[in-house]
Amino acid sequence: MSSTETIATEESVVAQTYAPLPVVLAEGHGIWVRDVEGREYLDALAGYSALNFGHGHPDLVAAARDQLHRLTLTSRAFHNDRLAEFAERLARLCGKERVLPMNTGAEAVESAIKVARKWAYTRRGVPDGRARIIVAEGNFHGRTTTIVGFSTDPATRGGFGPFDGGFDVVLFGDAAALEAAVTPTTAAVLLEPVQGEAGVVLPPPGYLAEVRAICDRHGLLLMADEIQSGLGRTGHTFACDAEGVVPDVYILGKALGGGIVPVSAVVADDDVLGVLGVGEHGSTFGGNPLASAVGAAVVGLLETGEIQEHVRRLSPVLEDGVARLGPLGIIGHRVRGLWAGLDLDARVGSGRRLCEQLLRHGVLAKDTHGATIRLAPPLVITEAELVLLLDRLEAALVHLHR
Repeated sequence: MSSTETIATEESVVAQTYAPLPVVLAEGHGIWVRDVEGREYLDALAGYSALNFGHGHPDLVAAARDQLHRLTLTSRAFHNDRLAEFAERLARLCGKERVLPMNTGAEAVESAIKVARKWAYTRRGVPDGRARIIVAEGNFHGRTTTIVGFSTDPATRGGFGPFDGGFDVVLFGDAAALEAAVTPTTAAVLLEPVQGEAGVVLPPPGYLAEVRAICDRHGLLLMADEIQSGLGRTGHTFACDAEGVVPDVYILGKALGGGIVPVSAVVADDDVLGVLGVGEHGSTFGGNPLASAVGAAVVGLLETGEIQEHVRRLSPVLEDGVARLGPLGIIGHRVRGLWAGLDLDARVGSGRRLCEQLLRHGVLAKDTHGATIRLAPPLVITEAELVLLLDRLEAALVHLHR
């Protein structure tokens, strides 16, 4: 079917929870994708960082292909021969002792919330049913009813209550406000080290280290949602690494599945994950052989540090490239690694309009919160390709001024 026919059919049968750009993708290799008519686009979204290693990375495809011919699913009712290696390597990458394998990012966040509450009752002496978790304004941790209950985005939470109310929301980047919110029943602090969905919002320098110190002073768990920011995106294995901060709990997803299968995990030491007993939590697909094979291959790409170094080398190119766009209507920008949030002057147009222009110039990007767009190309992008992306962004902005 043509793009027009495919979109019409999809809209007639699929629940309309997204408003995609009018492009129907059919192929992808590296940073490039093609639509059903054969037009080529540079993917500057990378599946919200799920495609950190690009489309069809040969190492990841090979791992998946080999496992598809062997064994794909056992459920955790039985052991399989791939989970141990994956968990051992991921734990070592994180500097932790144990891994709780799940599937989606939201599942991993939900799992971490359950762990924090159980830990508060069994380790911290919080009365049962009273544990609270501190979160930040502007957060995006997923779309389950528990998670949207502490979102500050009306579009995300409106119409889905009632919510459980076990969360205290403070201003992102304000360590004093965070500490003021601590009570005797506080169990944990749950933060994105960089708020991706909010528009690649960076914390003030030293903020994460202050939060670590607050958690240490009050005996709280620091849980870092590195689902978008982790696994190389910022030029470090984890965004927390930029401040030398080690959280008690890593929450991982997206890129952990290599853009091939959903893979997520909660990673922590035994004194944290050890609070879960047999039958208290689980997932039919969590830790399945196919996911474990791909996940282990993803960890292998990060173990050498080469991709992180590549991102650090290209980050100034991205920073310099977007900084020069101010005269064309970019009134604010934030860059960390190969991740940028660009704020467009409303007089020039909306973020959606800019993304539509980028589509016409052969670039796929995504707007958020009206006037902001995010750039997050696969980390395997070359310097020449990154310069091309920036040139096309400039051309799209020029077009908006016509």
